[in-house]
Order: sequence, then structure tokens, then C-alpha cells
Amino acid sequence: MALPVAPPAFDATGGPGPRRRAGLGADIGAGCGLVFLELAALVVIFGLWWLSGFSLDPDRTVTADPLGNYLIAVGAVGAVALVATVIAARAGAVVTVVSQGLMAALVCLIVVGGSAGQSHDDQRRARTAHASPPTSSSHHPADA
Repeated sequence: MALPVAPPAFDATGGPGPRRRAGLGADIGAGCGLVFLELAALVVIFGLWWLSGFSLDPDRTVTADPLGNYLIAVGAVGAVALVATVIAARAGAVVTVVSQGLMAALVCLIVVGGSAGQSHDDQRRARTAHASPPTSSSHHPADA
């Protein structure tokens, strides 16, 4: 014969109460690991941009690619940092929240500064193109 079991008088496992925090070692490890991976991604992105304007041929003038597409990739790294911040906040991982928040702010500064630099460079190139006299290629001695 099974006796009925009474519900517990007080269940402290749910509802409001002290918030659980993630383990400090795991929190620090996750924060440092994510920062390392994001910095590595930024180095790769900007390394590829730098390589786009690099040539070993001294007779060849190479200009780097426009920074816009690379800034989109940097913005994706920032979006990952924001998502990691939200997830870490829900898990109570304070160190990861701070480190990922700082990474997101750093990426935001990089994107804004890169956009301003690219805009300045584009305007300088446009002024230089308008200031130079047009070359006439229709007046060749062979045409006469």
C-alpha cells in the first residue's frame, strides 16, 4: 500500500531568491577564451585587408581594397560579442559579461573609426580626381 506524499512546504529551487552565479574559474576561462578568439578574428580580418594592398613588385602600385567589406566582417565579430554578453548575463557570468561588453565597445569604435577614415579617404580621392586636369587621348600624332 502506497502512502500519499505531501508536497514540500517550501521549495527554494525556483522563483525569486538569490541568483546563481557561474563558477568563477569557468567564467574567467570563457571570458578570456572568447576575447582571444575575437582578437584573433580581428587580426585575420585586418591582415587580409592589409595584404590586399601589398605587393612585392616595386614597379607596381597597389591600393588596398575599400575598407567597407572588412568592416562588415568586424561588425559580425561585434555582434557575436553582444550575443555572448547577453548569454553570459543570463548565466550570471560577470567576468564574461564585462570582457564581452568591452570587446563589443572596442569593435564599435573600430567600425566607426574605420568608416570615418574610409569616408575621408574617398573624399580626398574625389577631390584629387576633380583637381587634376583631364588628359586628352584623342589627339595623337598618328591620327593626323
